[in-house]
Amino acid sequence: MNCVYILFSEKLNLFYIGYTSDFDLRLEFHQNAGKKKFTYNATDWVLFLKIDCENKKQTLVIEKHIKKMKSKIYIQNMMKYPEIIQKLLQKYTNC
Repeated sequence: MNCVYILFSEKLNLFYIGYTSDFDLRLEFHQNAGKKKFTYNATDWVLFLKIDCENKKQTLVIEKHIKKMKSKIYIQNMMKYPEIIQKLLQKYTNC
């Protein structure tokens, strides 16, 4: 299943936004990331939010949309107000 995921590191006070078709494998990758990977900078990455998408193209455009917002508040509001996620999924349904 394609999904957009958002990880949070309390140590860095940062969100990491990504996409994958195999979430469990990707999460393991982040937890064991090599020194050249951004997520190596912290060992406390936890799943903050996961959005299941219909296909890879929808996943990519939703990930791009969230990254383009460049806002922690927007990401936090996605968790607080799930209707934001539903509107995104509707907006990018026929991708």
